[in-house]
Amino acid sequence: MRPIVVIPARMAATRLPGKPLAEIAGRPMIAHVLDRAREAGIGPLAVAAGEPEIVAAAEAAGAQAVLVEDDVPSGTDRVQRAMVVLDPQRRYDVVVNLQGDFPTIAPETLRAVLEPLADPGVDIGTLVCPIADEVEANTASFVKAACAFEGDKRVAPALYFSRLPIPWGDGPRWHHIGVYAYRRAALDRFVSLPASPLEMREKLEQLRALEAGMRIAAARVDHGPFGVDTPHDLERARSLLASRGHE
Repeated sequence: MRPIVVIPARMAATRLPGKPLAEIAGRPMIAHVLDRAREAGIGPLAVAAGEPEIVAAAEAAGAQAVLVEDDVPSGTDRVQRAMVVLDPQRRYDVVVNLQGDFPTIAPETLRAVLEPLADPGVDIGTLVCPIADEVEANTASFVKAACAFEGDKRVAPALYFSRLPIPWGDGPRWHHIGVYAYRRAALDRFVSLPASPLEMREKLEQLRALEAGMRIAAARVDHGPFGVDTPHDLERARSLLASRGHE
């Protein structure tokens, strides 16, 4: 595999506007996300930016950046459009889509997203972690993945995603982590497809891939990354990264 990591970032977040440039330990958040991706050592890094100021911040942090006009329906579309500019020769056959609000993601967690693609029949790799309790299982903002890991295997097919606590019955449930590794052809196909009925019903774009017959598999990790979505999350990230800086 020849992977590249692309981070979609835009200023117009509903709950925390301007968050890619939010200051954490004296640097913008996008710089910290780039640091974590660099530590993972997967491959080259790039930012698919919605605004020129994000391009400038990414370049100042030592990464390539592409300005993608803010008329795309999702971060996945932004990543695919950036790849057309970044790699017209198609040297990279796997694209890791890393959200721009994971400034503390562990390098080993990010590396794990490539594990499902060891199976040549898998189109898209993603991540899951155990759901801690029934409160989390019944929280709609925590997306659940229906997958069953045999024994100590780390990878399993992802058969469905829902905001409901699936699957029914006794046994572990899995929280879906929105980091993806797309085969290049799968990424191109995905963005060419119209929004699907279940995608619109559940408000989960990965269901578009499943409804089109694409195969998604998930690697399990012990803990999910901490995402920054609110001002409270931002203060927590500042505390965590300030502590890291004094280790």
